[in-house]
Amino acid sequence: METKVEQMDIDLVYLWVDGEDPKWQAKFKTFIGKTDENSSNNCKGRYVNNDELKYSLRSIENYAPWVRNIFIVTDNQVPEWLDLSHPKIKIIDHKEILPKESRPCFNSCLLEYFLYRIPGLAEHFLYANDDMFLNKPTTPETFFTAEGLPIIRLTRKPFRKLRWFFREEICKKPLKNYSKTIGRAAKLVEKKYGRYFTGMPHHNIDAYLRSDYQRIVEKDFRAEYSANKVTHLRHDNDIQRSIISYVALAKRRGDLRYVSQNESIILMIHKENHYRKFTEKQPMFFCMNDSEYAQDTDRMKAMDFLEKLFPAKSEFEK
Repeated sequence: METKVEQMDIDLVYLWVDGEDPKWQAKFKTFIGKTDENSSNNCKGRYVNNDELKYSLRSIENYAPWVRNIFIVTDNQVPEWLDLSHPKIKIIDHKEILPKESRPCFNSCLLEYFLYRIPGLAEHFLYANDDMFLNKPTTPETFFTAEGLPIIRLTRKPFRKLRWFFREEICKKPLKNYSKTIGRAAKLVEKKYGRYFTGMPHHNIDAYLRSDYQRIVEKDFRAEYSANKVTHLRHDNDIQRSIISYVALAKRRGDLRYVSQNESIILMIHKENHYRKFTEKQPMFFCMNDSEYAQDTDRMKAMDFLEKLFPAKSEFEK
């Protein structure tokens, strides 16, 4: 007898941007002037297109062929290698989901607020950045329980709240933007539901329920989200999407799984030892993380690595 999860339609959503596109660059420069290579918020690595999406889709074809639709959210852009005639591929322009006051948008946190607005999106869906990949076969049960609730993967950080307080208040060292947005999400959930979750996102493909996602944005934290609708660039007051998972856990609408590097790895492309760790661990999930520390030589190495790992064209390519 099939379980509920085996009968479900499950979609996959990506964000994608080509930061080398002159039209996109012109739009971007009206807001920021130029990228700051010392900033984790707006460095080249935040927007550069290394064709990671092509390899991520190859990993999906290999290891999650059961995905129904693949929605790619873009700002009037389309990857030149992508086969738009493929029945699974759906391009979603920013204007289809973002309110007018939020456009143009160069802030992934802001974009993520509105994923539930994607036309035709399944109740059960997965979300990924284009630099996230599968390395082993998966099934719907990898992401959802038999009852259809999302499996929420976090990395264990039991002293995070205390450590961040010590860093900011005692040592007077500011947290990076990413940490601040996660910290804000955790504090909002603590204030409303009385539970503070110290686990950090595993920074890979995550599972959500569309109806829960919509309720959290439009009802539970409507005022906080509304106040952020005009944060066109990344801001320390953003709410990281981990709030969706934290609320699900607080309301018993998700199943918590703490992951180790045996299951999920963030591979910083400028760190040689991270490639060795990947080879040793062979995790199910991995992320090829670009950053303000990476150089173009690191990006070339990362692409060579992905080409060797996923050499065959997928059905999603021309």
